[in-house]
Amino acid sequence: MESYGDILRQVREDKGLTVTEVAKATSISESYIKALETEDVQAFPGETYLIGFLRNYSNYLGADTESLIKYYNAAQRQASPVPKELLEKHAPKFVVPLIITIFAILLVSFGFFMYFYVLKVPARQAEKAQKALESTKIHQYEFSGEIQNVRLYTGDQILIPSADGQGNVVLTVADTKGALAILTPYGRQVIELSEERGIDVNNDNAPEIILYVSDVDVKDGSRGAEVRMLSVGSGYVSFVDVEKTADAVEETKADEIPVRVESNGADGATKRTVIKEDTRAYPFTVNITFRGSCVLRYRSDRKDTVEGYYTTGDTVTVSSQNGFRIWSSNINVMKIQVIAGLGTYDISVGKAGEVEVEDIKWVRDSDGMYRLVVEKLD
Repeated sequence: MESYGDILRQVREDKGLTVTEVAKATSISESYIKALETEDVQAFPGETYLIGFLRNYSNYLGADTESLIKYYNAAQRQASPVPKELLEKHAPKFVVPLIITIFAILLVSFGFFMYFYVLKVPARQAEKAQKALESTKIHQYEFSGEIQNVRLYTGDQILIPSADGQGNVVLTVADTKGALAILTPYGRQVIELSEERGIDVNNDNAPEIILYVSDVDVKDGSRGAEVRMLSVGSGYVSFVDVEKTADAVEETKADEIPVRVESNGADGATKRTVIKEDTRAYPFTVNITFRGSCVLRYRSDRKDTVEGYYTTGDTVTVSSQNGFRIWSSNINVMKIQVIAGLGTYDISVGKAGEVEVEDIKWVRDSDGMYRLVVEKLD
């Protein structure tokens, strides 16, 4: 920025004038001349005097007086401190209450979210209360001979009609932690997870009821045990006495069943695939997921046939004791899995648009082994 004092001094020197000569010519004392050139505003008794002397001095020198006065005003504005009132920023009166209100709303909303959605406290409390009620409430299940799936807790009882028709034989659940412990009239029976046990309730050395444990918690006995109950004569292949029910499964020769390979028919088409072998037969589950549309008909354990039209995303899950038969109008759109024991097995399917009939079943070999096979039928 231009300095009015420097301009006055520069013009005076260019004209070869001394301060004394200027003072005599303008009747302005030398001290005021020097104060103007050094911009010492404190040397003047007031601004009016300073501007008057500045104007007279500038006119005498022939300088641009108005510009010099503007430079002076600009210098004064820069030198003056900013009023305190302008430096203080006052927030509107409603801002603080608004911020507090918004913060409170967010805090409450966060609390509700954590309580109901993250921690799910009410749901967990209700579930815990229901489990506690179930675990302390004693249930009695009257066994009818049909296949029954129940969750048993400590103290629950299974009522089995006695052979003479006089009352019931009572089996009592003693424990469900790590395994299912059953108290029978003839002793305590302990059944591990994924194990089946034939129970002799009449003391005739022949089991009348079979219990299969499909779920039990190794640490928390209050969760109970998921148990399947069925009679030996229900069409189920006995897990305890296989020889007595061997006629319930298909007898085949050893060389007709290749282990974990496929055998071909005369036309070269795959006929049978072995997916698992064991010393005993046990329940298996067939899980079907649809990747397209087709008509599916199936029958489990020679019971009623189920038929339906299924589309992408649909699923069918069926548990079988001995055998499961599938009729499909488009076998390629199905993903078929068999769950047996602790394993899961994918079943290969035919070509798109192919109509196919398959059996998934246990067969007994002449060497005494049981094999779970997939057999394609004509």
